[in-house]
Amino acid sequence: MTSFSDFVLLAPLNKALAGEGYTQPTPIQMQAIPPALEGRDLLGIAQTGTGKTAAFALPILHRLGKTGMTRKPKSCRALILSPTRELASQIAESFKAYGRYMHLSIDVVFGGVPIGKQIRRLATGADILVATPGRLLDLIDQRAITLRDLEILVLDEADQMLDLGFIKPLKRIIPMLPKQRQSLFFSATMPGSIAELADQFLTKPVQVAVTPVATTAERVVQGVMHVEGGNKPALLRAVLTDPTVARVLVFTRTKHGADRVVKGLGRDGIPALAIHGNRSQSQRQQALAAFRSGNCRVLVATDIAARGIDIDGVTHVINYDLPDVPESYVHRIGRTARAGASGIAIAFCSGEERSNLRAIEKLTRIAIPVLTLPEGYRAEPRPARVPQEPGQERREREFSRPREGVQGERDEHRPRKPFGQRPGGTDHARPFAPRGKGFGRPGQRNERPHGEQAAPRQDRPQGEQRQDRPQGERRRFAGGGKRFANRSA
Repeated sequence: MTSFSDFVLLAPLNKALAGEGYTQPTPIQMQAIPPALEGRDLLGIAQTGTGKTAAFALPILHRLGKTGMTRKPKSCRALILSPTRELASQIAESFKAYGRYMHLSIDVVFGGVPIGKQIRRLATGADILVATPGRLLDLIDQRAITLRDLEILVLDEADQMLDLGFIKPLKRIIPMLPKQRQSLFFSATMPGSIAELADQFLTKPVQVAVTPVATTAERVVQGVMHVEGGNKPALLRAVLTDPTVARVLVFTRTKHGADRVVKGLGRDGIPALAIHGNRSQSQRQQALAAFRSGNCRVLVATDIAARGIDIDGVTHVINYDLPDVPESYVHRIGRTARAGASGIAIAFCSGEERSNLRAIEKLTRIAIPVLTLPEGYRAEPRPARVPQEPGQERREREFSRPREGVQGERDEHRPRKPFGQRPGGTDHARPFAPRGKGFGRPGQRNERPHGEQAAPRQDRPQGEQRQDRPQGERRRFAGGGKRFANRSA
């Protein structure tokens, strides 16, 4: 099939595709759309940027629009599960673009925002619901939505869901699904855990794979720059001075590392925004909107943005930190060279990251070429370490500790106080004496020489019982009433 018209889609869908400028389907769309239109389960192996969203969005819109059924309150007809908030928002926007001429309700729910508004929106139901697993379970627990009327289920980026720890929520969702449904399963990789999960969701699926697992995009020009870890900020600053770096994504390994990069660029006069898990949902959406519109040239992100963020015009991807998982490198550089464009991916590799680089080259089966450092790069000199005598650093730290009197100085002539003396001086000092029961009292055990036993009491002979009450009679307690009256044995 060489045109979308060959799929025989509904007229409103063809009209929307023409408005988007889509004429020729991608390989994943050519293989996935026909069996999906037939209502069969599907297992698709394809990376981001290959057109997977349209591969399942078009068949879903076609089926729901063709049946003409109406949605029920607190229910959905099609459910798309996404691992991240950004990807869920993007999938919902794609559905709205393709179904703009169809009267279908499309909603998206995820965490990080108040759940009350989402509950109110779902009171009337939704034809198509895009959700993250965690927030979906929250809504189900609050009885805001049910899955008993579900017709189509889509699990997108399944391997990333497992990486983010969504296996338990997914297993909770499986028993809630109706037996009679169509399931579409998409993943960029196919390890054993994904195959096992697919067996639980799919029934006799059609398998399609359009790209080899973990292969990089052909239009991405890759390169690596070897640099000391402490000189990465200076190298990034030099790379960004190149006017050809129009819109760049910078990936760091940690959330705090992303914030440090943004602050460092700000001090150098280079505006940048960060997107990671510690940012609120509104901050993440504002950062993506500014980056997409061109108001922000540099976006620093963790791997949360490595998949599903489809932003046109990303000219460069810089791996400020090489990822520990080699597959993440493939997803990171896939943010550029999208929609037929070309892009450049640059990796900063320190001495501690050489093993990560070798793992990436082994996975992609490509030797990443070494790039020369830019002309404006100047390595920051490392401070020389002055040799010290053994224990000198500890002694200097001890003598520089603040004392009473002049701040930061120590009165070396001040005598040390004897152990146990009060800090008020020698006028009120008294020898240290431990306190507690049995100490400092005459006739107590601490007065006896070591090993000597205490003398028996002299008030009555040893072994003789008290004569004030008969043997076996219990003591009457004052105010005890009948309960504590004297009773004989």
